[in-house]
Amino acid sequence: KMKIAVTFDNGQVFQHFGHCQYFKIYEAENGAVGSSQVVNATGSGHGALAGFLKEHDVQTLICGGIGAGARTALAEMGIQLYPGVSGDADESVKALL
Repeated sequence: KMKIAVTFDNGQVFQHFGHCQYFKIYEAENGAVGSSQVVNATGSGHGALAGFLKEHDVQTLICGGIGAGARTALAEMGIQLYPGVSGDADESVKALL
């Protein structure tokens, strides 16, 4: 099983990781999404968000724009990053799988 998070706003990939209020977290297995849920990101700033994703056992993040500090924080948590993505959140996960 793999957990993939997407910065999420109204069905779309949210474009600013550090200001992201919601993530949609997908559980995928054998190249297909099994389930997903939208979660409220309680912290603010890239350090808190990276910890939040780690607490949810996220291994992969799909997002829009992301700064160097956030990239470092995610790398330290062992979270694989796919930045620069825009458009429909569900489609972005299907494309990755």
